[in-house]
Amino acid sequence: MNSKSDQTKILRVYRSKEQAKESYDRISRFYDYFAGVFEKKYRNLALERLCIAEGETVLEMGFGTGHCLKQIAELIGETGEAYGIDISSGMLEVTKKRLEKAGLIDKVELYCGDATEMPFDDDKFDAVFSSFSLELFDTPEIPKVLSGIKRVLKPSGRLGIVSMSKEDGNSILTKLYEWSHEKFPKYVDCRPIYVEQSLKNAGFKIEHKDKVTLFGLPGEIVVAEK
Repeated sequence: MNSKSDQTKILRVYRSKEQAKESYDRISRFYDYFAGVFEKKYRNLALERLCIAEGETVLEMGFGTGHCLKQIAELIGETGEAYGIDISSGMLEVTKKRLEKAGLIDKVELYCGDATEMPFDDDKFDAVFSSFSLELFDTPEIPKVLSGIKRVLKPSGRLGIVSMSKEDGNSILTKLYEWSHEKFPKYVDCRPIYVEQSLKNAGFKIEHKDKVTLFGLPGEIVVAEK
């Protein structure tokens, strides 16, 4: 893929934001027992690639059950600031309990909201991180989300993304997954996207990329600079 027009090849997301919120609220207490176990390896690698340093101000978009946000709060130390935004109030409550248990709740500001409308000032963050969230947005929303992230990043700020990928996406397993997404959009609500190209189209400079395999499906870990 080498042009913005190729973004039309990405499948749409037809479930509503309210349906997404209700779904993730419902599964928030159990999420770690299925998806969370399989995601751990890749989100940790993506965090490592992002190289978060002590004293930085960092946002996680789509923080889910809070595993990465906890790590971020630890990495930034006493002088840093951590923020998180997620559409699910159920996920927020799980994350809040995790941070309270770790003694980190005072270091993190949690927001329940839609990341297509970032409630943060311009040039606020040294880094933004997102694991398995960008592919949940509808295709026309992805450029808007990335534009919002770019706005809130400081000059030379960094963005780290881990996501399902449509690159090399002609395998039988990928086609079966996309078929499931089209047939059962309320339940199979994410789908493979072009991560690296989406970031390039949004004006980011790619610094690092890993191709990974997620449950037998292609994935990308991409770190980019504003």
